[in-house]
Amino acid sequence: MAFCAAALAVPAPLLAQRSAARARPAVRAHTVSTNDSAFLLDGQPFRIIAGEMHYPRVPRAYWRARMRMARAMGLNTITTYVFWDLHERGPGHFDFAGNLDVAAFVRTAQEEGLHVILRPGPYVCSEWDLGGLPSWLLADTTLVIRSRDERFLAAAGRYLDRLGRELAPLQYSRGGPIIAVQVENEYGSFGSDSTYMRRIEGAIIHAGLGEALLYTADGPDQFGGGALSGLPAVVNFGPGDADTAFARLQRFRPTGLRMAGEWWAGWFDQWGEGHNTTDAAAEARELEAMLGRGYSVNLYMFHGGTTFGLLNGANYDRRNGYRPQTTSYDYDAALDEGGRRSRKFALFREVIARHSPGVALPEPPAAAPVIAIPRFPLRRAMSLEASGLLGAPVRAERPRTFETLGVDFGYVLYRTRLAGPSQGTLILRGLRDYAVVSLGGHVVGTLDRRLRQDSLVLDVPAAGATLDVLVENTGRINFGRDLVRDWKGLTGAVSFAGRELTGWTMYPIPLEPLGGVRLARSARGTDGPPAGAPDTTAPAFFRGAFTLRDVGDTWLDLRGWGKGVVWVNGHDLGRFWSIGPQRTLYLPGPWLKRGANEVIILDLAPQGSATLAGLTGPVFTAPGSRD
Repeated sequence: MAFCAAALAVPAPLLAQRSAARARPAVRAHTVSTNDSAFLLDGQPFRIIAGEMHYPRVPRAYWRARMRMARAMGLNTITTYVFWDLHERGPGHFDFAGNLDVAAFVRTAQEEGLHVILRPGPYVCSEWDLGGLPSWLLADTTLVIRSRDERFLAAAGRYLDRLGRELAPLQYSRGGPIIAVQVENEYGSFGSDSTYMRRIEGAIIHAGLGEALLYTADGPDQFGGGALSGLPAVVNFGPGDADTAFARLQRFRPTGLRMAGEWWAGWFDQWGEGHNTTDAAAEARELEAMLGRGYSVNLYMFHGGTTFGLLNGANYDRRNGYRPQTTSYDYDAALDEGGRRSRKFALFREVIARHSPGVALPEPPAAAPVIAIPRFPLRRAMSLEASGLLGAPVRAERPRTFETLGVDFGYVLYRTRLAGPSQGTLILRGLRDYAVVSLGGHVVGTLDRRLRQDSLVLDVPAAGATLDVLVENTGRINFGRDLVRDWKGLTGAVSFAGRELTGWTMYPIPLEPLGGVRLARSARGTDGPPAGAPDTTAPAFFRGAFTLRDVGDTWLDLRGWGKGVVWVNGHDLGRFWSIGPQRTLYLPGPWLKRGANEVIILDLAPQGSATLAGLTGPVFTAPGSRD
């Protein structure tokens, strides 16, 4: 789920102890403090009316426009997670450039008259792969994430220290906009180890981020596991639950500030399920009630945007199983995926204006231009195997996981040889998450963890045949206890006709989570089966181009395509899947150019389509709908 967010109130003696420990200057330009009834900036009461917006889910060219929309709706604060896995792609290798320049995001907020609440994790949930934790942590199967494991704490501390170099100078105490920093993220939904939480608090302070007010955020029933004495606690909940949530916060903390750390003003989508929308009028009434009682509020989300690339997460529970989330993070928010005002925007603006006496809200800026792109053809360029993306083969008796093969995002091709003639059931125990199974170079079926599928009946010819299992990571679990062991690939024994299969060759196919893809100019051979008539249902790359005189936002229409990824001009737009509900991919105008624009599609399950068009809005379909 999407959880977490802001808040306030550290006892003065504790603040003094922390200040001494950091040896920061005795006199600060600005102060952040609280009393029993108010949040104080420079000693003056300040009520937070915040909205969540995540910098990697919005093209950098649009950050400022979205923030101006926030001000126009009446928000005074922007809340954002920081995504560890994006910033530290490998141990000690950090990236804060381009769309990952979180310091520039924070400075832009200040320039637009907004304060900032920072949620650096290290775990963030957010319907994001592994909840924002870098998947390379899972390469050591003995390391326990979100725990007192010293290896995890050392890695988290290194990340936070590096983040502090970017953001500590931007705290309110130093003239910046950051007024509060969250410690971990809804830890009460995961565990109850207060020592671990204190270690994360200490790491945040060590990073220099403790001059802002530190706080914890949990659901109404989870304070006992996630809250820390001496730190304010805020409560996260969905529409209709305000009275119950604040009553439970009152019982847990009889005095102190009252804040909705995350008020879920919408909801996210999962592949193969319906598109979520919520009651805008009912939410406006609840917002009115919360503001009328003097509560601070953070809307999750104000603008959801897009989980570009391969970074979506997944939910998992025993009853519903594995459920990966869509690329679109529209969230039915006040601003839609393309930054356009929804009905909620006007309703929320009216409510906030009534509770902001003496404040004249600016007019909303114009939305970005939107264009349609006439339908254009694509051609089948090459097979995945001929693309030049396959890494050096790794041979082992039993299959290895993505993480032990060094594949954070992308695919792994598992290959072995079956003797014939034989018939039996192929069983892929621990398949994570989606497999295209080929025998002798021809696709014989697909298996989907989402549907609890792990077996196929195979008929092997007398001469025997090569068995290929192409496995996709469709998103690591981002919430709950199961995220600690969500290794990807073939994670268990593989058997055929009752016997375990051994002697595997594995080809890693790593992809950058947000980067482009560079295809080979000519086919590169492997030790695979001999070439024959091409299988038109096999995974393949398709390539095409379109020409523009003017650029603008558009939504690529993927109806008629199967399952895969789209790149335009080197930008990874994310995943598509014919099962819906998302049937289009948002293509931001700043990623287009006048003249020729290149499109590359990897389709794991081609359905015969060979054209694309750009629409002026998204398409969502009900489960089971046909193209």
